[in-house]
Amino acid sequence: MKNMILRTALAGAVAFSCLAQTAPPKKKVAILDFDYGTVQGGVSAIFGGNVDIGKGIADLLVEKLVQGGVYTVYERKTLDKVMAEQNLSNSDRADAAAAAKIGKLLGVDAIIMGSITQFGRDDKETNVGGGALGGMASRYGLGGVGKKEAKAVVAISARIIGTDTAQIFAAFTGKGESKRSGASLLGSGGSYSSAAGAGYSIGSSQFANSILGEATAQAVASTATQLQGNSSAIPAHARIIEGLVADVSGNTITLNVGKKAGVALGDKFQVVKVTREIKDPATGKVIRRIEETVGWVTITDLDDLAAVGSYAGTSPLKVGDAVKTTN
Repeated sequence: MKNMILRTALAGAVAFSCLAQTAPPKKKVAILDFDYGTVQGGVSAIFGGNVDIGKGIADLLVEKLVQGGVYTVYERKTLDKVMAEQNLSNSDRADAAAAAKIGKLLGVDAIIMGSITQFGRDDKETNVGGGALGGMASRYGLGGVGKKEAKAVVAISARIIGTDTAQIFAAFTGKGESKRSGASLLGSGGSYSSAAGAGYSIGSSQFANSILGEATAQAVASTATQLQGNSSAIPAHARIIEGLVADVSGNTITLNVGKKAGVALGDKFQVVKVTREIKDPATGKVIRRIEETVGWVTITDLDDLAAVGSYAGTSPLKVGDAVKTTN
């Protein structure tokens, strides 16, 4: 009986190992700051000044997708750097062609972009009592900022854009609502001015604990869930990155290619060695090389010009060995 249990356990372990090795790689995406032009006037009324909620919501979405584990998400610093190098600004955040261009430069499978279509109050009843703030609040459906019961609503429209043709692979809306008695949009109670300010951060705990923050969190979570459920709609962006082993220290391998070549954390490089060369008998030139895969390097750290990874294979590596990836 014990032997049977052991054999069953070993078979399960082998099956799991094979499954893990054959699992398709995660799709690579980058998230642009969301456009919030439609609600910008209302945002200024709520916060007492312009706050880039499009960047704030994009950052929250990045966190959700990283936690979800379905995608490999490109880091913000690299995205900002590419946009600066290409002279692209926040005004291009709603341009699908610009998004596809950025995606190609980053080497990602798709770009996630979109807009914030609703951000603030759901009712249009009596607002704070006239004046410039009252008029602006009413115009954007934010009336009654100081009412006893406040209801906040946030809606996000998102699209997955292909990097080759700017094709829309999927589109959806995430929405969140929160209602609380005796509260303003940005606080647990009290006046509008006590909670507002142009320096207000969407990533702050103060915002997260407000009803507007709760509605925002729900909208972001809904958007992330839909994005994760639509990962199969993104075709794998075939790419071949070739490089050489630059340093060997035990099983830690440094390659001579990095972010600028499109390498990302988690990439797997195939290590190939030439086992035989076939030459043209007339000219003596090599017309074909027979290669053998001897192992894989999984990238764990990288910078612009180099990548570091762990090696697993059947043959020791040396400086100058060739590596390549096709995913």
